[in-house]
Amino acid sequence: MFTMIGDIVGSRALKDRARAQRAIVATLGRVSESLTLAQRLEPTFGDEVQGGFPTIADATLATLLIRLELNWLAHPPPTADPEEGRTPDLVVMRFGIGQGEVRVFEIDSQPIRQDGPGWHTARDAIDSLGKKAGARYVGPEDTSWPTPAAVNAFLVARDGLVDTLNHRQRRMLLRALHGHSQKAIAELETISESAVSQAFARGVSAVRDAQFLFGKV
Repeated sequence: MFTMIGDIVGSRALKDRARAQRAIVATLGRVSESLTLAQRLEPTFGDEVQGGFPTIADATLATLLIRLELNWLAHPPPTADPEEGRTPDLVVMRFGIGQGEVRVFEIDSQPIRQDGPGWHTARDAIDSLGKKAGARYVGPEDTSWPTPAAVNAFLVARDGLVDTLNHRQRRMLLRALHGHSQKAIAELETISESAVSQAFARGVSAVRDAQFLFGKV
């Protein structure tokens, strides 16, 4: 199993921590509907979240979807439901992904009580980021796939490209990952298809395609 730990970056600077926590819970619920899970995505203690995935592709996609969903809540499109839970701040997170044995003590507790090398490596991965946003992977070096160097090269390049996208382009990326057409995205954003096409050319399609291709390795 591939384990994931997430943590808010700069949580003390948030204007409304309670709303930020509610936004994270809502985000985890939406992301859970889009992915195959080995363990549920859930908040744990303090500002952390956790989850388990059957593949490294699912784990890396989860980190991207969480980031994009949180961007959506802080910077929704003009057509968004005004009653939808929003946040006054953009909640930024860092993620550690690990691989290894997991020992579950209480599956029905919230959060799940567990331990093992899978969680230790995820903790090592998130600690390697320091206070920076992003995602890192720690796993066995003696496997043909996934090798930590290859996974981390992908994560660094992917997240670096997402950093260059503005809030609207990140919303487009989220919809593109869910299979929406450029026409549908244009209607959602109330802009022309030409403007959407330009955004895709500036990085949206590259991130989408890279993430999908990574899942086929």
